[in-house]
Amino acid sequence: MLYITHPLNGILMLAIPIGLGIYLTCRFRLSWRLWWIGAITFVLSQVGHIPFNFGIDYLFKHGILPLPPVSWRLPVNSIILGLSAGIWEESFRYIAYRWWAKEARSWRKALLLGAGHGGIEAILLGSLVILSYFQMLALQGVDPAKVASAEQAQILEAVTSQYWSIPWYASLLGAVERIFAIVTHLALSVLVWQVFRRLQSRWLWLAIGWHALLNAGAVYAAHTWGAFQAEGILACAALIDLAIISALRPSDAEIAPLEITPPSPQPVRPVLKEIEETPENIEQTRYN
Repeated sequence: MLYITHPLNGILMLAIPIGLGIYLTCRFRLSWRLWWIGAITFVLSQVGHIPFNFGIDYLFKHGILPLPPVSWRLPVNSIILGLSAGIWEESFRYIAYRWWAKEARSWRKALLLGAGHGGIEAILLGSLVILSYFQMLALQGVDPAKVASAEQAQILEAVTSQYWSIPWYASLLGAVERIFAIVTHLALSVLVWQVFRRLQSRWLWLAIGWHALLNAGAVYAAHTWGAFQAEGILACAALIDLAIISALRPSDAEIAPLEITPPSPQPVRPVLKEIEETPENIEQTRYN
């Protein structure tokens, strides 16, 4: 089964965001431009996000920042990673709305922007999953000591053994998690859109806080209880995200306002005043 489910996991991670993009563009009759803006925005956010995380890790390892007590390291690490993701990604999402996607001022367009943001993340991760699958296939039957040093060979053997021994349903967790993550990105995109719809910056901070809470909770749960429990938390969060998307959906009249075309002006016809027929009036109508 793992020969099927491992690559299927990657294929689903590619197909789900592409299918959602096709659905939204066809359903709302929108171009793919906003999807690509969302996708590029995510990539740009990681240009700052990933080095920032490495920088924080460097500061802790070299004693520039004091290490928390051992019992507090996981909670602190979860909070830092959550805040880092929330601040970088939502700030760049705001920048995209503010200066790049100025036409994205509707609920429908906000959804498409979010689909691109979360979709490209799923596509990139899915590509890595498929690449890993082919690497693991190539390593089957190969002595790790012949392709790596003694220390690395032990790690490689452990990774390979775990990869081919997990339950088949566990190999599909990546695709399931991407579904929850994309729903979250849709909700976050709608939240940041409120900044421009309502002209209130607090919606950006709400998006950052919600993003940070979800990421921190997922990291903590995965290290404390396990992957399946973490996915359960993300599933509950996805239900809240759907409620956010629905609650912030404007009325039908606001989503698709009726374009009332004013009637074309009719020619003004002069109102003729009825004239009483008298011998004098008849005499005036004669031609000379």
